[in-house]
Amino acid sequence: MDKTSLKMWLETARPKTLPLALASIVSGSALAKWNGSFSLPILLLSILTALLLQVVSNFANDYGDHLKGSDTADRIGPLRGIQHGVISPKQLKAGLILVILATLCCGSALILLATESWQDLIAFAVLGVVAVLASITYTIGRKPYGYLGLGDISVLIFFGWLGVGGSYYLQIHRIDFPVLMVATACGLLATAVLNINNLRDIEQDRKVGKNTLAVRLGDKPAKIYHCWLLACAMVLYLVFTLLYFPHWSGLLPILAFPLLIKHAWMVFHAEQPQQLRPMLAQMSLLALSVNLLFSTGLLLSSGFNW
Repeated sequence: MDKTSLKMWLETARPKTLPLALASIVSGSALAKWNGSFSLPILLLSILTALLLQVVSNFANDYGDHLKGSDTADRIGPLRGIQHGVISPKQLKAGLILVILATLCCGSALILLATESWQDLIAFAVLGVVAVLASITYTIGRKPYGYLGLGDISVLIFFGWLGVGGSYYLQIHRIDFPVLMVATACGLLATAVLNINNLRDIEQDRKVGKNTLAVRLGDKPAKIYHCWLLACAMVLYLVFTLLYFPHWSGLLPILAFPLLIKHAWMVFHAEQPQQLRPMLAQMSLLALSVNLLFSTGLLLSSGFNW
């Protein structure tokens, strides 16, 4: 494989989106540690599984969009390997299958290590298969849900409730309502990343019949929706701190709030889709930053005792 091909494969994996997978696992594990239970092997396997699952989603997204003719020369985002012709559809399909197999193997190891009952083993095995199927069917199939405007709720579920809640449960073996608040906040930030992507491509998606939520809402309402996603996430982190985490370190996420507000202002006032292009990576890093600050606050309060 030459350098150009390797670069295209790396771009197809979309490393700028990978912080989203990391954010939910880190927050869920920090919450488990804060509540008295932590396993480094479970954390590492959870991170690896989540990252592989994100790559599955990215590969499937490119493959599905190619099959449906959604990626045209008018696309504002970076050209993908399959658009350049460096990666053929057959190669991308083979790569997708390999990453799916790696995800299933890693996920199986995680479940076998972390679950303590056959009920949990079956439940998480089913959730794992559903997560893989959801990653694939976002753009692949007769009625991909990404073309129906259902991508946002999927991101909230998998990057929020299941990402945070699942990694928490696998280490502490119960679920608590305060954790769901954090899971929702994390999921909202991840949804904002998807919304930036859809806002950037709104005109192109509308032309090819990809009816994302941004397309359904329209440009200005979708920007207002973006601001609400960030505002609700910030409120949830604050409410969690005030109600359940009365420690000075619980206020650390506030350090990132000015950046979130600035980002929301820039998105709302963007007049051209091209202006949104760099904001996807920015939003992804902001989501990771908020969750890292939140997790650091939890660890500081528990004394970093492993």
